[in-house]
Amino acid sequence: MLDILIKAFGESMYMVTFSTLFSLILGFIVAILLILTAPDGLKPNKAIYSVLDAVINILRSFPFIILIVSIAPLTKLIVGKSIGQTAAIVPLTIAAAPFVARVIESALKEVDPGVVEAAKSFGASNTQIIFKVMLKEAVPSIISGLTLTVISIIGYSAMAGTVGAGGLGDLAVRYGYQRYQTDIMIVTVIILIIIVQVLQSLGNYLYKKLS
Repeated sequence: MLDILIKAFGESMYMVTFSTLFSLILGFIVAILLILTAPDGLKPNKAIYSVLDAVINILRSFPFIILIVSIAPLTKLIVGKSIGQTAAIVPLTIAAAPFVARVIESALKEVDPGVVEAAKSFGASNTQIIFKVMLKEAVPSIISGLTLTVISIIGYSAMAGTVGAGGLGDLAVRYGYQRYQTDIMIVTVIILIIIVQVLQSLGNYLYKKLS
């Protein structure tokens, strides 16, 4: 069973790694747009902000299992299939990106307004204020939020395994549940707990280091 466990672990890490990367890119772009267009933002635009805010809230309200099924046609359009590890990256990314956007938006909003005003008084552009002032100040909070995001993606990837995406979730269902091999179920749970503990410890360390 060791070979099966290693294979499932690799599949889970593949899904988690790429979905985290893509959701970070998408979430970062959306968060910057939210900060710019917010009513008290650097370049207020009520229409754009309202649309982005509504889309994020809608996507965050979807249970992940329902999201996988509902966007299956989109997944097939993007990767050519709707089942498998690569296909699972699409719903994982869509599920995590809104959360990442909120995390980064909240972190940027926590930056002391006095710091932003000081940057404006020195003639800094909006781009400079966001990338050289706000992001720099918000890095610890962003790291903390992203740690929670990755942990959530791990949980989502386990659920994705129940609908044919492979990984540790699929292993737990096929062997631990359907074949009544309780030992496999226990080992899978232990592996997931260890992964989460390692990531949380790393996140806490980086937060303290950067604060």
